[in-house]
Amino acid sequence: MSGPDPRDELVDHLPALRAFSMSLTRNSATADDMVQDTLVKAWTNIDKFQVGTNMRAWLFTILRNTYYSNRRKAKREVADVDGIFTESMAEKPAHDGHLQMTDFRAAFTQLSDEQRETLILVGASGFSYEEAAEMCGVAVGTIKSRANRGRLRLAELMHLEEDEAMELTDKATSGVLSANGTAAF
Repeated sequence: MSGPDPRDELVDHLPALRAFSMSLTRNSATADDMVQDTLVKAWTNIDKFQVGTNMRAWLFTILRNTYYSNRRKAKREVADVDGIFTESMAEKPAHDGHLQMTDFRAAFTQLSDEQRETLILVGASGFSYEEAAEMCGVAVGTIKSRANRGRLRLAELMHLEEDEAMELTDKATSGVLSANGTAAF
């Protein structure tokens, strides 16, 4: 850079920035925070300032844009000073479903071709036993038998009890989520 560094001029505009910020926020702490944010943005983007133009106008534009950005952001936020809303929220870990699905796929590949085909047709694709039987060219009873044996074998391979459904989370996580009477999102 040739000539004076525009950063040296920033301090000269602090009183005017503070007054402008106070007029926007009507809160001294918030005004001070906004002036600080403005100075940080100006300092890090000083290369975008055109030397010879109005530094004060540039800083006021940054401060004004910061103010309106903060207001838009505040409209989307929920005030939760006491943490009551936050305590009622719970989220199931994302990995649980992936781990269960990995176990399911491993077990599913161990079924016979006929059982896999039947479970895909009846269980996953939603065809009736009659439709699946027609597609496979076998009796309806054969399809029902394959589906039943396939489900039992899957439960065995996945170490599920007879009446236990495959959940996408473990019992400990379910217990934590249900302890507060909350639902997982």
